[in-house]
Formats: sequence, structure tokens, C-alpha cells
Amino acid sequence: MPTEPMPELAADFVPFATAALDFHRVINMPVAPVAASRTELDSLHGHLVALYGLLDAHTARTAPVATAEGDHLRACRVRLWQAAEHLHAAYHAAPHPGTERPREACRARLPEGAPDLTVCQRHLATAARVRRDHTPADLRDPFTGLTRH
Repeated sequence: MPTEPMPELAADFVPFATAALDFHRVINMPVAPVAASRTELDSLHGHLVALYGLLDAHTARTAPVATAEGDHLRACRVRLWQAAEHLHAAYHAAPHPGTERPREACRARLPEGAPDLTVCQRHLATAARVRRDHTPADLRDPFTGLTRH
């Protein structure tokens, strides 16, 4: 039974995104030790969540036809989510502009309002998908557990 040919793929933008991140690092990262700003942490969180979505799509397509590769992609998704969790926490731990310490609402884990709320909305929306796709043990396991391949 003949299979349908793969559709013509759009230009691959991932190498351009990677180059843009590398360019940003080279141009914008100060030499002196300086804490990342809340804006930078928010942007990094957005990148990780977008990358999680891309890997999620690749995992869904790959896992049914290539078990080993699918398992590695699943583990990668988990690690990306763990990184996004840490970025979200770093965002809320970072001082607000013009202050040296986070506001009391931030320390009490209360919503901070716009524009600070956008990082939380993005994080919560992705968290719902993550909880559907992964077990709590997966999300807290420091080891990938990929021993069957």
C-alpha cells in the first residue's frame, strides 16, 4: 500500500531562532555580574514555553513510530518544563524596577497584575497541558529514567 508523500515543509525557522538567541547573548549580555531583569526572565520563560510546545508537537508525531526517540523527546519536554518552573520562580523572586527587594505581594505569592500577570497566565496555561501529559513523578524525577533503550 503506497503512502502519501510528505507535504512540502515551510522554511525551517528554528536555526534562525537559535541564531537570534546567540546574537542576543553576544550583544546584550553584560560582562560584569548583573542580575537578569524581570523583562529578560519573562522573555526567557516565553522562549522555553514555546520550545516546550514545539517539542510536544514533535513528540506526538515521533513517539508512535519511533519509541526510543519518542522517549527521549518526552524526557526533554519534562526538563524544559522544569526549567520553565525555575524561570517562573526567578521572575517572581527578582526585584521590581526601582526597588531592591520584591514586593510583599510577590513574596506572599499573590498575583501582581498586568504586565506581571502575563508570565503567570502563560505558565498556568502550559501547566494545564503539562499535567495532562506527565505524571507528578515524571515532573519531579531528577533522572530521565530512560533505561529501556
